[in-house]
Amino acid sequence: MSAPTTPRSASPLRPRLLGRSVVNLVVGVSVLYTLLPVLWLVLASSKDRDALFSSDILSLGDFSFVQNLKDLFAMDGGLYARWYGNSLLYAVLGAAIGALVSIACGYAFDKYRFAHKEKLFGLVLAAVMVPQTVLALPLYLMASGTGLVNTFWAVFVPVLFNPFGVYLGRIFSQGYVPDEVLEAARMDGAGELAAYFRVSLRMLGPGLVTVFLFQLTTIWNNFLLPMVMLSDQDLYPVSLGLYTWNSAASVSPEYYPAVIMGSLLAVVPLVLAFALLQRFWRSGLTAGAVK
Repeated sequence: MSAPTTPRSASPLRPRLLGRSVVNLVVGVSVLYTLLPVLWLVLASSKDRDALFSSDILSLGDFSFVQNLKDLFAMDGGLYARWYGNSLLYAVLGAAIGALVSIACGYAFDKYRFAHKEKLFGLVLAAVMVPQTVLALPLYLMASGTGLVNTFWAVFVPVLFNPFGVYLGRIFSQGYVPDEVLEAARMDGAGELAAYFRVSLRMLGPGLVTVFLFQLTTIWNNFLLPMVMLSDQDLYPVSLGLYTWNSAASVSPEYYPAVIMGSLLAVVPLVLAFALLQRFWRSGLTAGAVK
């Protein structure tokens, strides 16, 4: 006679559902926290000055988006367009050159042997932990000693070197460029520079885009360095220019709609960059995850 079978214990569905609900709640709150300021910015940019200080800012009436856009580019002789162009030049060109430099340095740390290699890389990692506010004064003193204060180069040159980008460059090199491929290129007669530019750099494309996006975001949002280095408004980036307008708005309220509209337009390049390059960015984030 067979022994009586005990009933199978029910699967713990309740704890799973509870955990999933908590995760969804946290994600939902995070999304709201991120999107509500953007929604307010979009709605506020369509209001005139009087509607900004009233309680109906979330209403869809009093649409003045086009007029605010015209006023923005007409304010102070079209100074905002100059600031926008400066930011594009600082960020896009600086991020492109900085990404190439970071990837090349990370590649060298990964593929070559030289004296005190790990100690030097340790200094790179230590530099990642140094806040940018600490470097502002030394950078200003160096720029002052070379006569670069209040010039384009005072803001552009420091952003070309990013220790975190060098760290990422080494990770990407380890994940994307097998040593066997380099050995095959060398056996075919390729020199080190040819092997890097014709073979390695193509394989490092996703990593290059990822570092570029990080650099682009950092440089575009850069505020302290331009504030320390620049006094000529024609050289200001968008971040510093909007700050000066916002400071002047307490005396001249007509600047408030321009500041809000300018802030909305300042978000557009970053959104476009991530939207257009997200395919490479996502693949770049998985570098070295699976060996």
